[in-house]
Amino acid sequence: MPYDSIRTVAVLGAGTMGNGIAHVFARAGYNVILRDVEQRYLDRALDTIGKNLEREVKKGKLAESEKPAVLARFKTVTDMAAIAAADFVVEAVPEKLEIKRAVLTEADKILRPEVILASNASSISMTALAALTSRPDRFVGMHFMNPVPVMVLVEVIRALQTSDAAFDLTMELAKKLGKTPVAVNDAPGFVSNRVLMPLINEAAYCVMEGVATPEAVDAVMKLGMNHPMGPLELADFIGLDVCVDILHVLQEGLGDPKYRACPLLKKYVAAGWLGRKSARGFYTYS
Repeated sequence: MPYDSIRTVAVLGAGTMGNGIAHVFARAGYNVILRDVEQRYLDRALDTIGKNLEREVKKGKLAESEKPAVLARFKTVTDMAAIAAADFVVEAVPEKLEIKRAVLTEADKILRPEVILASNASSISMTALAALTSRPDRFVGMHFMNPVPVMVLVEVIRALQTSDAAFDLTMELAKKLGKTPVAVNDAPGFVSNRVLMPLINEAAYCVMEGVATPEAVDAVMKLGMNHPMGPLELADFIGLDVCVDILHVLQEGLGDPKYRACPLLKKYVAAGWLGRKSARGFYTYS
């Protein structure tokens, strides 16, 4: 399928990443079919998208007159059959293999044979996901960063089976969204999480071993290394449960004990201290 024939994009999953991905496609002029299992998740996603568009208007990134047109491009559905009209699909369901397997295999049966199926997985093997479908050569990783409307990076991940045509089209599509795509081959954690998660993990060890407080660790990295957020602030933003899950994927996939999750991270997760989303992690949020 030529890149310029894509008109309608389906986004599977309306959570934090899904609504952000849907937002950037609609803002770039694509019709978006946003699918989730319950209407309440879709309503919440549209509310978030509306607020984020308003923020863009206030910052001068979007004209006030454009906002209704962007919102008019959305169609929300709970029935997977509705994605049959899509010319390109991005899966953005939770980072659990069994959920991704169920969603991808169902979507694969509905889509036209030429349609590319992309996954926003942040650590699961794209090669393994591609093998679940009948279109492994038209399967690709499209790893957006959170918050999607703001962050310019998209890691475009080539599964072992991905064709050059599917890969090149996805790179071009990311540029059309105003993003900067970076080509990455399939490996546990890709580049972003393979480099970031050991940093977060080591910062957690510094706190656990009494080297410094979370505030001090983050101050050193912000003031000394010019990071906009400290690693522990960032961990709270991502979700400590997500960090532990990705570290597990890295340890299992690469077979190296250096990726084992810090016991303090695991303890916080066991306590339900997951970061911003639970109002407590390394920091407390009101």
